Amino acid sequence: MDIDAQSVVNPVQEPGQTRQVKRVGMVIGIKPEQIQVYKDLHAGPGVRDLLRQAHIHNFSIYLQSFPDGRFYEFAFYEYSGVDYAADLAWLAEQPANQAWLALCDPMQIPFPGESGWSMMEPIFFNE
Repeated sequence: MDIDAQSVVNPVQEPGQTRQVKRVGMVIGIKPEQIQVYKDLHAGPGVRDLLRQAHIHNFSIYLQSFPDGRFYEFAFYEYSGVDYAADLAWLAEQPANQAWLALCDPMQIPFPGESGWSMMEPIFFNE
């Protein structure tokens, strides 16, 4: 699912310019027995530097137990670059990111028909 960008003024750009900021929300299940390992892994530096280099900011992950006993993660980030596809492709090629995903992916449970995080539809944003 493609998420439309929302236009905002980026404080680090040239005066008078408007940059598109893409806000992305995603969801995925997580294996209950892996939650603490996943939390511990994310307490370290991980791939934060690579995310910044790919113009991904404010990346946040939240955990919620649902009434059915399953656990889900919700993630949110903002992309402030000019070529989202190219930056994601660059990130995917980075050995440190590949190693990170090799650790994290087996802990997660994608939704049926998905191979990883499922993109969520944005329905509200308050500046």
